[in-house]
Formats: sequence, structure tokens, C-alpha cells
Amino acid sequence: MGRKTERYPVSEANSLWQVYKTVPFFKVVKNFIVIQVARYTPFLGVKNWLYRTFLRMEVGDKAAVALMVMMDVMFPEKITIGKNSVIGYNTTILAHEYLIKEYRLGRVTIGNNVMIGANTTILPGVTIGDGAIVSAGTLVHKDVPPGYFVGGNPMQLIKETEGSHE
Repeated sequence: MGRKTERYPVSEANSLWQVYKTVPFFKVVKNFIVIQVARYTPFLGVKNWLYRTFLRMEVGDKAAVALMVMMDVMFPEKITIGKNSVIGYNTTILAHEYLIKEYRLGRVTIGNNVMIGANTTILPGVTIGDGAIVSAGTLVHKDVPPGYFVGGNPMQLIKETEGSHE
């Protein structure tokens, strides 16, 4: 149940110095502007439209993304949010990580009816199963099974819910 990322080695300087070899500059600029507008937009329907239309994210019906949520600026199209899920205030969802000798990309899939608490960080390559609950302030560094309640840093299983074995 680890993270599923693709690894890309780099030479010369660390991978962040080579960022515009991995993603076009104007894509990052456009994404940054759209994400900043969405972060402050109080209208959930408008926010979801922005994500779907300009960032090519898959966002389910009635998904609710709170104020100040920071989507991945470089690869938001690798993020999927299921139906009727809630993403709490100031959460960060990353689909990339730039390291010293490599960079990694990974899809982030958030299932249906998932509750993500405020100030959570979700790392690339993670799947959060349907009906899961993630406590506020959690570092999601591995998959969360459907129906589980998790929290902390490092993330730990807090409780299995009744629906977790279905």
C-alpha cells in the first residue's frame, strides 16, 4: 500500500533547477493563476468548473473543495476527486515531488464520500478509498483503504469503520 510514482532521474543540478524541462513554463503560469482564483472562490460550482475546464482535473458531482486548498501547480491533471467528497481548508494535494537526483510523478485519487480534514498534505501516488476519513493535519504518505479513519504524521490507522470491509 505504498505510493505509486514514476521516477525520472536527472543529472547536473537538483531536479527543481530543471523544472521547465519537465513542465512548460506557460502551463505553470496558467495553472498558478487558476489555482489562486479557485483558492479564494467561495462558490463551489465555479471552483469545480475551473478545476475541470482549465486544469483538466476529474472532479465528481457535489465535491466540495474548501477555501485555500492548494492543488499541484505543475500536474493538476493527475488529481481526481470523487463524488460528494470534502477537501478541508488549506489542504495541499501534490502530484509531483522534485528531489536532488530525480523527480517523481504520481496520480492522486480521492474516492467518493471522502472527508479530508483541514491542513492535510497529500503526497503523489496516493489513493484514498471511498468513504475514508482523514483527520486534520495529516500527512497522507500511503494509500488509505476504503472506509478507514486515519490521521497523524506519520499517518496511522485510527479506526476501521463498519463499512471498511464491504
